[in-house]
Amino acid sequence: MSDRTERPQPAPDDGLAGEGQAGTTGQAPPRTDLWVVVPAFNEAARISTTLSALAAQTDQDFTLLVVDNGSADTTVEAVRAFAGCAPFPVHVIDEPEKGVGCAVDTGFRHAVAAGARLIARTDADCLPRPGWVAAARASLEAGAGMVCGRITARHDEHGPAGRAFFAAVVALAGAFGRIRPAHRGDGSLAPYRMHAGNNMAITAELYLACGGMPRRPSPTDRLFLNRVRATTAAIVHDRDMIVENSTRRIRAYGVVRTAKWYLDRGSGPLTPDPR
Repeated sequence: MSDRTERPQPAPDDGLAGEGQAGTTGQAPPRTDLWVVVPAFNEAARISTTLSALAAQTDQDFTLLVVDNGSADTTVEAVRAFAGCAPFPVHVIDEPEKGVGCAVDTGFRHAVAAGARLIARTDADCLPRPGWVAAARASLEAGAGMVCGRITARHDEHGPAGRAFFAAVVALAGAFGRIRPAHRGDGSLAPYRMHAGNNMAITAELYLACGGMPRRPSPTDRLFLNRVRATTAAIVHDRDMIVENSTRRIRAYGVVRTAKWYLDRGSGPLTPDPR
């Protein structure tokens, strides 16, 4: 791994797409080869900042797809309001089957069916840095099958000490993942390196070839990465591809319970969703 490093049909689109927006600004119509997929569930309090971060990308030549996973709040309304002034086309689809894996898989397959050649993903409580899309595109067009980047704690949730603690937790989790026996078995074409699902991009061809995201509740990232590792060695880590990550699970669960959850040991008496 270099260091740069039978499912249901998609639900119908709800008609929020803004294909006419480029014409009103005098820009060329956006291409449809790169889509950004954002799964969302009851994220009305946070998704607007995620959408603003996407609108601030240096590369805005993409289509945004938000997959609503049965929200009971005003998540969809927030996306609808954003779509009216977004600098790129915006679509929303519904995924009634609960689980972030279900929402991601439906979104990726919807994008592929619509013509996407490259697909990036972040989450509705995350803030991609301005060069995120550009870095993802550059790595994929340079030959990577999948590219993942760095995650750091959101600045609006923590001070310097909290962000340093988050970085230490991520480093420890990554180190454990590399020595975990389950990640060192035969059949993998690339060594294990922990990657966050909220900061990744993949070619449509590879997504279909590896079988896609496991259709289940979170955690799904490790299982998906191992599917990709069993399919290709062309997995790249790009340090210029940065996403600021929400740490509300750590605050809700504590470090030990969060670690158990990420290791797929369950959340015990705690709800799987810390909201």
